[in-house]
Amino acid sequence: MTPQASATFVGNATMLLRLGEFTVLTDPAFSPAGSRTYLGYGAWTRRLKDPALAYGDLPAPDLVLLSHLHGDHFDRTARRLIPRDMQIVTTVQAAKRLRGFDGARGLPTWDAQEWRRDGQLLRITSLPGRHGPGFVDRLLPDVMGSLVEWEVDGERLLRLYITGDTLYRPSTSEIRDRCGPIDAMLIHLGGTRLLGLLLTMDGRQGAALTDMIRPALTLPVHYDDYKVMKSPLSDFLTACRHRSLTGIQPVGRGDTVTLL
Repeated sequence: MTPQASATFVGNATMLLRLGEFTVLTDPAFSPAGSRTYLGYGAWTRRLKDPALAYGDLPAPDLVLLSHLHGDHFDRTARRLIPRDMQIVTTVQAAKRLRGFDGARGLPTWDAQEWRRDGQLLRITSLPGRHGPGFVDRLLPDVMGSLVEWEVDGERLLRLYITGDTLYRPSTSEIRDRCGPIDAMLIHLGGTRLLGLLLTMDGRQGAALTDMIRPALTLPVHYDDYKVMKSPLSDFLTACRHRSLTGIQPVGRGDTVTLL
């Protein structure tokens, strides 16, 4: 029987990935609706929706995949609940700042880390990302996309692209060119704005990236959990219809989607 691959949507960018023998938790944020989240430089936002599941409701992950160190991706509740020896794969900058988390490892762009278990291979490669426009990007935490590859007995079964909080750039085509065909993509949307500046993809940018990458399956996340998010999911779905894109599958909080 073919091993299973699935993604359970907890909320915002928090997903539980079950890839055969491996369990991966992405961008853990478990604080309740109404809680305040610090974004840096004196800026705060408020969570609008509860996570669908608590950390204690989930199976213990083998590792955490953290796209960057912002409060809506690794919040105070996650800091309190996640074991200090948990393996955390993140940016080099974030790994240095995760004091007390001995398992944090920073991956430079295009570097990879691998795990093997019972004839299965999990490989995570750090991909480029830009959280802000122009010089503003230098003021924000470093962000990475991730290529998650899962193999069984030497056969690749899944190639998953997690965008992280990046903006669309034509140069993103390098990801498609270097990584090859993408089976599934978790795309971070929301059109996050601070001081009028766009810091995450809105619907138009998200559709442009989807058109460029052309994954077989696209799961939109990170679009309505926090007050700073200004572009609803409907913006993305409309823009994708205008481009005649297929394979777009919204996923409800707490729901599980098969990736194969």
